[in-house]
Amino acid sequence: MSNKIKKFYDGLYAVVMFICKMLLIADVCITSYAVLGRYVGKYIPFISDPAWSEEIVLTCMIYMAFLSASLAIRNQAHIRMTSLDMYLPKKLCQTLDLVADFLILAFALMMVFVGFPFASMLGSKGGYVSLPWLSKFWLYAPIPFSGIAIALFELEVIYKHIQAFRGVEVNE
Repeated sequence: MSNKIKKFYDGLYAVVMFICKMLLIADVCITSYAVLGRYVGKYIPFISDPAWSEEIVLTCMIYMAFLSASLAIRNQAHIRMTSLDMYLPKKLCQTLDLVADFLILAFALMMVFVGFPFASMLGSKGGYVSLPWLSKFWLYAPIPFSGIAIALFELEVIYKHIQAFRGVEVNE
């Protein structure tokens, strides 16, 4: 694999990981403030439980769940069935891995091409209950965003599996 392509994938991985970390920090901070406001706000009037906290925390969790799935694709840490692999010929396992890779790529592309219109149409029809000025698009946008990331990472995995199938060693 070209050094430029590997740098691109390493950079993309770092960006997605950074976004997931920032979302986790936001989740913890918002939840902590909401809990503080709920239980301490009775005694300290300037600390209140914001009405928007639950919806924003939920949205951040959805982003984290979908984006972290793309990270698992690159590391090949997603859920898969390998209990019979030791009993099957190596070439058959490699072929099955490639078939699974192409199915994952097809699903990722479906997330993109079905997800964007879905998020746009449904998002334009409503807003958050506690933040009516914020479009629901942002609640459904993680689907196509993560579809793009999954597709990109899956292309790298497919390349590595094709090279392994051909007997060529890929530099990590």
